[in-house]
Amino acid sequence: MARTAQKVESLIAEDPAMADALSVIYEETDEGSDEVEWRDVNDDLTSGQWGRLIEKGILVDGIHGFELADPDEVADALDDSGTSTSSTTSSSSDVDDIETTSWSKWDKLAGVASIGLFLGYSQNNIRAAVGQVVDVVLGPIDAALPFYVVIMIVAMLTGLYTTLLQDNLMDMEKMGMYQERMKDIQKRQKEAKEKGDEQAMERIRQEQMEAMGDQTGMFKEQFRPMVWTMFITIPAFLWMYWRIGDGTPAVVPNKVVLPLVGGPYGWTHGAIGPMQTWIIWYFLCSMAFTQLIRKALNIQTTPT
Repeated sequence: MARTAQKVESLIAEDPAMADALSVIYEETDEGSDEVEWRDVNDDLTSGQWGRLIEKGILVDGIHGFELADPDEVADALDDSGTSTSSTTSSSSDVDDIETTSWSKWDKLAGVASIGLFLGYSQNNIRAAVGQVVDVVLGPIDAALPFYVVIMIVAMLTGLYTTLLQDNLMDMEKMGMYQERMKDIQKRQKEAKEKGDEQAMERIRQEQMEAMGDQTGMFKEQFRPMVWTMFITIPAFLWMYWRIGDGTPAVVPNKVVLPLVGGPYGWTHGAIGPMQTWIIWYFLCSMAFTQLIRKALNIQTTPT
């Protein structure tokens, strides 16, 4: 079998979607008689597929763009793979066409409100106002239970809605696609470096620049549930801060023994450096409850 056909079959064996990508290029070049440029096919191919075809020598330099090294062999290989060369189909794994998540006006309002609530950590009047409002809900619980149990309940609730928000607002499939593309680029960059292929390295660097938008997309995916988490969690934090420092009557008990740290320590004591006892206790409880909730509800918050 001729060399170009072997290359085509090898690529299709590695990634069946390459058959559709080659079919698109074959049609765009009018069955190999014309040249093609990236901008002609970037709606139907990923930049990774385009780069692989050039790297394998199936697409070669032409006068103004690129051309198929041997159109007849490409057509034969596509026919053997069961892909028609007379119709254009797009790859189902087209990572370049990942639709970026857009924030609604409510997402933006939650972000602005979260920033405003942050001021409560430094402004006593804001902290007192938020604390007194939240105390309407948490006050009766605080009056009936020891304060360390109250913090456990707050940590459990924040862990629950944080997990649910991540599950509902973060598209794990999309996050996985972003990560898959970056891993593919890094893998091909390593292979090109080992081979000393400067042309391939230059193409991959250009592809990396084009993929910078993926970083923005990943950030938006991750930060959207975080905004809502902060919007709900910050008031609970401000209530605990206000209750310990400014609220009356005094919290009961006024000291607690921390796991792995020791004690007993007062709630405002710097148990680990500047971190006060109540903050450490909250984070310990939050991490434990969050893991239990994820296991119990079988919720995955990391892309696969």
